[in-house]
Amino acid sequence: MKQNEEIIYGSLGQRVKAIFVDSLVIAVFGVLTSMLLREFSDIPDYYRAVPFVFIFLIYDPLFVSLFGGTLGHLVMGLRVREAKEQTKKIIFPFAFIRFIVKICLGWLSLLTVTGNKKKQSIHDSVIGSVVLKS
Repeated sequence: MKQNEEIIYGSLGQRVKAIFVDSLVIAVFGVLTSMLLREFSDIPDYYRAVPFVFIFLIYDPLFVSLFGGTLGHLVMGLRVREAKEQTKKIIFPFAFIRFIVKICLGWLSLLTVTGNKKKQSIHDSVIGSVVLKS
């Protein structure tokens, strides 16, 4: 962020659209994984579950920590950053905690975006992150 650059926080609508894109991405990954695993008939069912759990639990925190947002965030022009130092991405452990809180609270957390100046949801407030419009 430059000194005089205006900070624009991600709106509720933009964030909902990003969630929709991410849902499609996860669904496509799931279908492709399922098609691939069908080719291996001798794999036990509990091993078949591992890629789906991995995709669901790791996608969001991994992309947020490495790229500053999920594919949905990036498509919508949003970036997840530290609230205090908005040029810095959040690290993986914080991204994972953010994701777990987001999953546990669901839409309730997201709907709190409209309640504060920085448009932070509960899961952002917990770890000190913000979603910026780039």
